[in-house]
Amino acid sequence: MAFYSEKVMDHFANPRNIGEIKDADGIGEVGNPVCGDMMTFYIKVKDNKIEDVKFKTFGCGAAIAVSSMISEMALGKTVDKVLKITNNDVAKALGGLPPNKLHCSNLGADALHKAIQDYKNKKNNIF
Repeated sequence: MAFYSEKVMDHFANPRNIGEIKDADGIGEVGNPVCGDMMTFYIKVKDNKIEDVKFKTFGCGAAIAVSSMISEMALGKTVDKVLKITNNDVAKALGGLPPNKLHCSNLGADALHKAIQDYKNKKNNIF
């Protein structure tokens, strides 16, 4: 059985920034067919900063906690700074994840980075 830190349990039980942004500047979606986790991130960007971030996650408690934590880590930061957030940063901010749940932190960072790439592509008219 996996044991979770107090922070993981808090972000799972009380996820922050859950939802969808209808007119998002960028959307990123990732999934892991092996475990069934799916994450979609929505961002609004103003003056090169993440002004708003929301997510929808279908998955285990760790996946929800990771989504919640990375959304908090990104809010108010510049796009370039958010792109530097690593999977390890997310796991560390949560007080660690069991080894069999580390893939969840990969999904969170990947989904957020994809949302930023989508934003940049739209901004530069690259489709």
